Amino acid sequence: MSEAIDTAELGEKIVNVLKSIYDPEIPVDIYELGLIYDVFVNEDNDVKILMTLTTPNCPVAETLPLEVEEKVKSLDEVKGAEVEITFDPPWTQDLMSEEAKLELGML
Repeated sequence: MSEAIDTAELGEKIVNVLKSIYDPEIPVDIYELGLIYDVFVNEDNDVKILMTLTTPNCPVAETLPLEVEEKVKSLDEVKGAEVEITFDPPWTQDLMSEEAKLELGML
C-alpha cells in the first residue's frame, strides 16, 4: 500500500517540476498549457513523459523536451526520465487549463 502512496507523491513532485517549465513564447507553464499528455512512473522510479508541442515547427522543439527530461531527472526519487513527443492528438487551445486561459485573457 505504501508503494502506491510513494508513486502518488512522486507524481505530485513531477507535476510541480513540470509547472516550473514555461513555453518561452507563452507566459504559461507547459502543464497548464496542456502540453503534457501523460506521466508514467514504473516500480523502479523510471519516468516516461508523453508530451506535445504547440506546433511541429515549435522553435523549442529541440530544447524543451531536454529541459523537461533534465528537470524531472533532478528529483532525488527519479532514477531515469524519458520524454516522448507526439502530435497525436494535435495540441489545441482546448487542452489548456482554465487557469492558463485566464492568464492569457481568453476567459
